[in-house]
Amino acid sequence: MDERGTSGDLADIFVRCECGQSRSLAEAAEMGKIPLGYCRGLRPWLGAASQERCGGDLGTPEVNRLLVRSASNAYFPQVLSVISIPDKEGQLRKAVDPIWEDFLQYVESIEDLQRERRKAKVFGPLEGLSDDEVFAEIQRRKSGGGQTQKKIKQAEIEMLMASSDEIGTDRPEGDFYARRLRLPSPKPTLLRNVDRVVLVHRLREVIGQIGFTRFESQMPDTEGELSLNVRRANLALELTWLPAIENRGEGFFVSVDPAALEAWANRKAVSDRGLELFLAFKEWEKKHPNSGLDFPGLKYMFLHSLSHLLITAVTLECGYTAASIRERIYVGSTGSGILLYTGTSDAEGTLGGLVEAARHLGEHLTNAIELGRLCSNDPVCAQHKPNNPQEERFLVGAACHGCLLIAEPSCERRNEFLDRALVVPTVEGLGAEFFTQEQ
Repeated sequence: MDERGTSGDLADIFVRCECGQSRSLAEAAEMGKIPLGYCRGLRPWLGAASQERCGGDLGTPEVNRLLVRSASNAYFPQVLSVISIPDKEGQLRKAVDPIWEDFLQYVESIEDLQRERRKAKVFGPLEGLSDDEVFAEIQRRKSGGGQTQKKIKQAEIEMLMASSDEIGTDRPEGDFYARRLRLPSPKPTLLRNVDRVVLVHRLREVIGQIGFTRFESQMPDTEGELSLNVRRANLALELTWLPAIENRGEGFFVSVDPAALEAWANRKAVSDRGLELFLAFKEWEKKHPNSGLDFPGLKYMFLHSLSHLLITAVTLECGYTAASIRERIYVGSTGSGILLYTGTSDAEGTLGGLVEAARHLGEHLTNAIELGRLCSNDPVCAQHKPNNPQEERFLVGAACHGCLLIAEPSCERRNEFLDRALVVPTVEGLGAEFFTQEQ
């Protein structure tokens, strides 16, 4: 191996034979020439199974690609995060079971159900459940339908948007306990588009690793699910357990009024900005054809950007560092909102700082909007064109380290799909902001 330069670049490193022939190591990176041959399918990380090939269902062997051992893209763990919350459907089934045969199996309409609920033996078990929820369960049982498999975030948002004022039980050993915060009436200007605030006093998060990839990372989608089409490297030939950690913490959930969110998304300036961001995503997709990533939509990008601004504003008051606060963004028919929570393996994440911060949400929201109006890198930040081929920052709009980018462990999308122009007015004056100048 001869080094003929000082940069350490592959073009400066040559492989020389005793016969006098030599070739640049940079040629090993030219895929068209197949310089390193084909992959034999061996998996050395499996120990004794290292000599067993991947299997014959993978088709034609792939060409080996050059990868420096210390490169940052040599290993990407695939992790899945789930919050332990009470099963809303399980509670509903448990409430219906004891009164099904004697009272509810003959119910044919909402009116029949309302008459049955007046009975003392029916009123108690169904207390706190709406007529629509109970009637849907009755119809499911009559049709013979089984339990539906919900996506991770769908189950979480349904529980957070539940009509009950308390969710879970307030016990030291409990996994989840939340209470709905009553908003002042009338609402202050900034809170008029806030649908609900939920104080999460106790929360348990489980993070497990299910495999890993190389060259390109594969993250969960906006629903919290991992793609089944991704060829990940398994951790073992037969998976009987997965490495996981358990974090306990607290936080708060903020839901945005769906009517206000829909009205904002239908404005022309917002649609124009959305088209610009979507075309930039398509440019990124051309450079990453095997990513499997989908454009999350403007509503997600708005809530994601607002979440980052809120994290920055809240950390100035709550006592937690920005890196210790994590986010979960929910967008769907059930509701749209932001869950900010702490997730640490020790007791630091349960000190109650975020719950107390949620009681002063109006002040923190005001501070967050002020932080987003002007970035220290403006006008360069605000005037960034997402589809600019020179910058190659296709997945963000007006976002940089001076305004929206935070610690990557705190962000569920690795600081991608951000644009503060969707949240507040910027010096570019696009008119696509959710919070107008008057607010």
